Amino acid sequence: EIVLPDGSLIHVGGKTFDHAGYDIAGVFVGSEGTLGIATKITLRIVKRPQTIQTLIAAFNSTDETGAAVSEIIAAGILPAAVEMMDRLSMQAAEAAVHAGYPMCEGLLLVELDGPTIEVEQLMNQVKDICTACGAWETRLAQSEVERALVWKGRKAAFAAMGRVSPNYIVQDGVIPRTALPRVLREIAQLSTAAGLRVANVFHAGDGNLHPLVLYDRKNEGEEHRAEELAFDILKLCVEAGGSITGEHGVGMEKKKFMSAMFAEPDLQTMQLVRHAFDPEQLSNPDKIFPRPRLCAEKTGPYEPHPLEVAGVAEFF
Repeated sequence: EIVLPDGSLIHVGGKTFDHAGYDIAGVFVGSEGTLGIATKITLRIVKRPQTIQTLIAAFNSTDETGAAVSEIIAAGILPAAVEMMDRLSMQAAEAAVHAGYPMCEGLLLVELDGPTIEVEQLMNQVKDICTACGAWETRLAQSEVERALVWKGRKAAFAAMGRVSPNYIVQDGVIPRTALPRVLREIAQLSTAAGLRVANVFHAGDGNLHPLVLYDRKNEGEEHRAEELAFDILKLCVEAGGSITGEHGVGMEKKKFMSAMFAEPDLQTMQLVRHAFDPEQLSNPDKIFPRPRLCAEKTGPYEPHPLEVAGVAEFF
């Protein structure tokens, strides 16, 4: 259920994934409030899985960890979750919640769920893949308490950065999974060149990176360098065939990078879609797009162009 900017109420979506007509729900999801306000959402309830197994795998490098992710997906295994942490993020999380992580250069958390027999077979396959890619330790959480602690450490990683740095920027980008090793190496190079540390925590299963750029705003110029480094990482994601955002959105901060991903005709088409929902540009008018524009390609209330006044051009 959506309230459009003109106050009208519409219902989109349906009980099936595919239904007749335009995919208006798909257009609205991810629009960051620029097309209207969702006032009601109906979700599908799924059964609790019969079995859940969570694996911890320790590697000597993020290259090896990234390669393991690619091999797991290439094997046709679709985990419920695949998370990756580097040494810096692990150290912070371990200090915060004492999750019992092995100290290594790259840590992989893989969770499978489903029928017991299937999960056991696939988890053995995941272990073999991790070992073949260089994992020197693999272990399964032996209880629900241990499993919860493993995930508590991962979920605490962002906040735990406050233990190792007074300030940090959380970035959000996406890359092809096959590009993980190369992109992580290049992030390390960018980090060294900028003289700032970067902790890597991300949803490795879908290539969604969350580099955390660490800095101290008390040091003159360091915050600006941190922002530049964070944006350089975004550019790297796009160059690798990825995106400037995976789940955090574009908002205000990243809108100037939309042109790095999309050509001008693409951005113009997006504006036309936006204008169809919100011709007066009332909803989040300054979000997402590099230049907040109406259909007339001009910011703010409509004013006749001199050529219109002269009768040479027509606005429609």
